[in-house]
Amino acid sequence: MLTVLRALLRTMRPKQWLTKNIFIFAAVVFDSKLFMPGPFFQTPLGKTIIGFVLLCLISSTIYIINDIADVNADRQHPKKKYRPIPSGQLPIPIAWGAAIIIGLFTLGASFALDATFGVIVVIYAVINLAYSFKLKHVVIIDVLIIAAGFVLRVAAGVALVDVVRFSPWLYMCMALLALFLGFSKRRQEIIQLQNNAINSRAILEEYNLEFLDGMLNVIMACTIIAYSLYTFLAEGLPVNHTMMLTIPFVLYAIFRYLYLVHVRGENAPPDEVILKDRALQIDGALWALSVILILYVLPKAA
Repeated sequence: MLTVLRALLRTMRPKQWLTKNIFIFAAVVFDSKLFMPGPFFQTPLGKTIIGFVLLCLISSTIYIINDIADVNADRQHPKKKYRPIPSGQLPIPIAWGAAIIIGLFTLGASFALDATFGVIVVIYAVINLAYSFKLKHVVIIDVLIIAAGFVLRVAAGVALVDVVRFSPWLYMCMALLALFLGFSKRRQEIIQLQNNAINSRAILEEYNLEFLDGMLNVIMACTIIAYSLYTFLAEGLPVNHTMMLTIPFVLYAIFRYLYLVHVRGENAPPDEVILKDRALQIDGALWALSVILILYVLPKAA
């Protein structure tokens, strides 16, 4: 029984919870409500933390269902064949039962937390289920669905915060960043799987490196432009445009990732690269620190 529980936990992908769901905190941070006083779980930060946990749980539900749907293809994959479901460590009936229980609990808790948040969680679940069973086989749409999931994470955070200064520009930045990561993942899969790519993931037949590199170049440029415009056009930011000081950190993160892929030959998924590359971690920490200083410390000092 303990072995099955461990296999279930691995299938729920706890390593991806932070890197993929942290974007729910965008609203509480950029609306300057990170340190709002009050009973903790009634504050914007407290409610966002609860929302983060619920997003992790609904994401894990989708991961379980996705692994069940992909079990035959994953058995052809050099790495995914060792996952609990394709390897047989987690029986499919138990996986279905866990997905149903976790999913129903998460939906109920989401609506109890906030009705709008609950609706967003339902939309997130529906489009990801559609992705698992159909849309991941439709070229370009597959990556757009991944990007939509990240935008919904941001929207989920907005639903939990009575936003005043949160800019719609952040939705655009999030969408472009998610597209960049999505197409990067497709590129990584093609290189990693090589001749076995089609057997493991049929949609990869519709992609090639030339097309993906072209898409990444376009998206990279749009991401930089959109974030730059946000820093000096968005309402609610400091009037002296100090948020522009964070642009170099965004530039470095994108350029560093491209360097790792094209020069260092890194072929791990983007979320795994972030977890193991110290330079990207330091850059992300410095960006977050600079945002906190600009939004929370400098206005008070002035």
